[in-house]
Amino acid sequence: MKNSVYDCVILPLSKIHNRAGNITIVEGQKNIPFDVRRVYYLYDIPGGENRGGHAHKELHQFIVAASGSFNVLLDDGQNKKTFTLNRPDYGLMVVPGIWRELFEFSSGAICLVLASHKYDKDDYMRDYDQFIIFRDNINST
Repeated sequence: MKNSVYDCVILPLSKIHNRAGNITIVEGQKNIPFDVRRVYYLYDIPGGENRGGHAHKELHQFIVAASGSFNVLLDDGQNKKTFTLNRPDYGLMVVPGIWRELFEFSSGAICLVLASHKYDKDDYMRDYDQFIIFRDNINST
């Protein structure tokens, strides 16, 4: 797995218009390229706080700004790329082996995350130096 930040992309989601309000549907293996095993959301983030600050060995994530906006910094150990998420009908596909940091949350922002695996503490890399060692080992094989 030699994923890079360039493998992480913004994907549009279908938006069904209705005068009473819009609806967007996300289906695993249809709108996003994995089965969804876990859903969680971040909200009430105090001004100036960051979230994330980790990478996953195997987990795929699809991140959506369900409300408000925030930025996502992705880092593959060599390249960095920042995405601004601010529409509930678009999401960011994050592949395994990518460090991510979420920041600059607007007031009332809700970050919705769909994940390919259930929570597994062993899948997390929370120390950036360990992440770089992990990436170096991948790139040397």
